[in-house]
Amino acid sequence: MSNRGNFGSKIGIVLATAGSAVGLGNVWRFPYMVGENGGAAFILVYIVCILLLGLPGMISEFIVGRHAQANAAAAYDKLSGGRPWKLVGYLGILTSTIILGFYAVVAGWCLQYLYASLAGQLIGDANYVKTYFTTFACDLIRPVLLGAVFILLTHLVVVRGVRGGIERASKMLMPILFVLLVILVVASCLLPGAMEGVRFLFKPDFSKLSSHVMLDALGQAFFSLSLGTACLCTYASYFSRDTNLQASAVQIALLDTLIAILSGLMIFPAAASVGISPDSGPSLIFITLPNVFQQAFAAMPAVGYVVSLMFFALLVFAALTSTISMHEIGTAFFTEEWNLPRRRSAWIITAVASIICIVCSLSVGAVDELKILGLSVMDFCDKLTANFMLPTGAMLACLFVGWYIPRQIAHDEFTNRGHHGERLFLFFLFAVRFVCPICIVLVFLHQLGII
Repeated sequence: MSNRGNFGSKIGIVLATAGSAVGLGNVWRFPYMVGENGGAAFILVYIVCILLLGLPGMISEFIVGRHAQANAAAAYDKLSGGRPWKLVGYLGILTSTIILGFYAVVAGWCLQYLYASLAGQLIGDANYVKTYFTTFACDLIRPVLLGAVFILLTHLVVVRGVRGGIERASKMLMPILFVLLVILVVASCLLPGAMEGVRFLFKPDFSKLSSHVMLDALGQAFFSLSLGTACLCTYASYFSRDTNLQASAVQIALLDTLIAILSGLMIFPAAASVGISPDSGPSLIFITLPNVFQQAFAAMPAVGYVVSLMFFALLVFAALTSTISMHEIGTAFFTEEWNLPRRRSAWIITAVASIICIVCSLSVGAVDELKILGLSVMDFCDKLTANFMLPTGAMLACLFVGWYIPRQIAHDEFTNRGHHGERLFLFFLFAVRFVCPICIVLVFLHQLGII
């Protein structure tokens, strides 16, 4: 594997890996989860969950990938001596490809709304905006085409390799995403009555805390950092041997959490200024927010137009940073395991993900008969990956590092052979052996509705 690609700089490592975690889960899912679970109290619990589950889980996958310097399946195979642990890598590759397929559907919706904002089509009352989304989602052609276009955009980045494609794109997309987000936060916080939304976001109401809120926060931390997709393992295989895994994990988690909180700071003040409840749920992006921007900037329609345009551009960039990482997992596998050229490997993933995207998109509204176990194919893929495949992959990764591989390997990778954080190793080992598995089991049971 001496000719494998690798990241060329520390900032490239942080931005690319953070980009894999930063996505619609931060800009969309995190704000509505905060809204449904009482605001600031949820955020505090979420931060604790990042420390308990996120950082140890992330470093576990880093250890496997960096030590093996191989794709996810080969990495587990190499460290386990050919035993069935290789299946953990296969699971991650399959999970990421399924997620790429249905994630592209939502990303395609973001593209449509970016165009609609540019064309000034999202002007009307709440019923009009709701009807606009329903009509578009049920269309036979446009959602499918836009989802496929998004996968093709992802393909064009991945096919250029690690440095020339993934790292270069991350260095461009992540700063743009951050600048757009900061501008939108400032615009939102300057609105009349916006401080009510700021207070909701930062003033904890601990009476809202419950076991349900805590488990939701645990689940959000789990999904926000892409644990269980083999993404972190794959990207770590491109790290240099002197990369400080502990510092990189902390920096990535901080950036991921900062963008999630800024997303809340963008949405809640604007919602408060027009009297819209912060717990609007999953419809927040495509039904609620277009109306929020329209009402909030009614006195300055030109500003409202620019804000809406920037918001949906932000969503497109956030989605793209995530789809790039999902695509790379399978591309690396076919390139290394089947000895195929990167270009051909990328086309395999593009083709498979496009098929999943087409079926998922059609199942949302255009072809109601496309169901599995009573769910649309889109909802089925979402629940299959979120409720079963991701928790299983993350659990096995922690057990593998905590209990199976030689302790010396884990120690050497964690500390960079004794150069960093020697005293933290025992805490890390305890976390991946006991804390992370317990947390993941709780998330698993919560997703199934058992607790």
